[in-house]
Amino acid sequence: QVRLEESGGGLAQAGGSLRLSCATSGRTSDIYAMGWFRQAPGKEREFVAASSWSGTPFLYADSVKGRFTISRDNAKNTMYLQMNGLKPEDTAVYFCVAGSRWSGSYQPGYDLWGQGTQVTVSS
Repeated sequence: QVRLEESGGGLAQAGGSLRLSCATSGRTSDIYAMGWFRQAPGKEREFVAASSWSGTPFLYADSVKGRFTISRDNAKNTMYLQMNGLKPEDTAVYFCVAGSRWSGSYQPGYDLWGQGTQVTVSS
């Protein structure tokens, strides 16, 4: 069984940066791709970014393209989301996800979800 544990959320000012981490444990060999979704208060959960462990394919939501970067450290079995140029509209709970195949932005394709980490961006 694979477990996901997010960290790195917090408070940032508009224009600032945060880095989220998602550490995996257990049968990590079952994971083909990982990604991030987010959910703001009163809004539906939305896709942010995803990547396979090899780095390709990868995908970003248009709203974060050019500002967020998804990366991974295979030795640490950890995936990261570097968030630069943060905007107040990036405020949300961010969820790490993992799946055994490529699912891109398709939520049901991800079998595993972390508990979520809060990101708050002040203006």
